[in-house]
Amino acid sequence: MEPVSDVNLLAEEAGFEVRDVENLREHYALTLRNWVNRLADHREEAIKVSDEVTYRTWRLYMSASAYGFETGSINVNQSLLAKMSRDGKSNVPFSRADLYA
Repeated sequence: MEPVSDVNLLAEEAGFEVRDVENLREHYALTLRNWVNRLADHREEAIKVSDEVTYRTWRLYMSASAYGFETGSINVNQSLLAKMSRDGKSNVPFSRADLYA
């Protein structure tokens, strides 16, 4: 895992323009907690299509990852990159509000 600044610098060096960066750490923590709960709710089904070891491994992995996101020891970021056209236009909306509309 690379720092977001390094990844964005590499993107710029490859000819992309960084238009937006969003940290999704808290979102991932919530998502993972939901996945862990859903996996536990469907334990028997999960073991039936795999096995007990696989079930426990995934439950531990997702729980530990959720903890890492909750405590800030791991992060995940989303960068919006644009490749400009020859006329300098990126064709990217001006704001996040425009992106989510």
